[in-house]
Amino acid sequence: MDVSTPPDRLILDEAAPFLDGPGVVVVIDDVDGALVLGAAAAGAHEIRVHQDLITGERSLASHAAAAGVTYRSMPLGPELLDGARVVLLRLPRSLDRLAEVSSLVATHAAPEVTLVAGGRIKHMTTAMNDVLRTVFDRVDVSLARQKSRVLIASGTRRADAAGALSGWPRTERHDDLGLTVAAHGGVFAGTRIDIGTRFLLGQLGSAPPSGTVVDLACGSGVIGTWLALRDPGLRVTATDRSAVAVASARATAEINKVADRITVTRADGLELLADSSESRIVLNPPFHNDATVSTEIARGLFADAGRVLAPDGELWCVWNSHLRYRPILERVVGPTRQLARNRKFTVTASVRR
Repeated sequence: MDVSTPPDRLILDEAAPFLDGPGVVVVIDDVDGALVLGAAAAGAHEIRVHQDLITGERSLASHAAAAGVTYRSMPLGPELLDGARVVLLRLPRSLDRLAEVSSLVATHAAPEVTLVAGGRIKHMTTAMNDVLRTVFDRVDVSLARQKSRVLIASGTRRADAAGALSGWPRTERHDDLGLTVAAHGGVFAGTRIDIGTRFLLGQLGSAPPSGTVVDLACGSGVIGTWLALRDPGLRVTATDRSAVAVASARATAEINKVADRITVTRADGLELLADSSESRIVLNPPFHNDATVSTEIARGLFADAGRVLAPDGELWCVWNSHLRYRPILERVVGPTRQLARNRKFTVTASVRR
């Protein structure tokens, strides 16, 4: 099965001169396995992989197993990149994500490493070249092909990269909410608190007391941490499918000194929680799947909440009003009441029946 896209094929073609031979090849944020399978076909023998999304990790595993390709899946960090001579990267849309990843590469990969990073031209900016030039001596740009382009970085500047890396995760204090947000590159909203989350927090103060709560699709962990700071007896389960979100949420809990009461897990929705096991879930659902506006992620999270909530348990949710989620919530969770609405957002509470 060919799961490659034009950016994948261009990355592999530009990387071909570097792939055949001994040494470690690292693949970061492969979408469905095309880069891993292509690198193996080009002669790479020792392949290490990091996928931010757990769903992407599983898709890669399925495709690699079908193709008989072996690799080692690892967290994003020094061990992943240790001694790597080639790194293949699907360019993230976030400059912060690119800055943190490229700093890791330039600090921990082999000094002669070549970073080959590609994406759709419509999602690329010259600022990406500038980010790479802060930690690499040379950045070459490929010719465009099928609306895609590749950046090739070489010549590591280790001292600069190590200095840049020491700034992650970034932090920002929000005195109006009494908390500090910690964020790794690429997590939604970074160290900011998006206006939808702020609107939801304004309503959560009126929520009935509960000994436990689930922060679903937790992002940087703002909601769960804020709740834990308000209620010293509360225990929070925070979950997200993104590794960078999980790392950020753990860092946010730690810097606010509530990590002993917040358990953060990387999972696809609520797959690790039992049916009818939770009394309260809070959610600010994502409505983008990569660059595409989509309601499918939210629909899946609502269904998960309906499964996991105990009878009379509640899902408190904020959503962009134009998405009109209330009928879906009524159907897959239960009776839904509107708690607040402004020009952009609606906050609802759905009761499991």
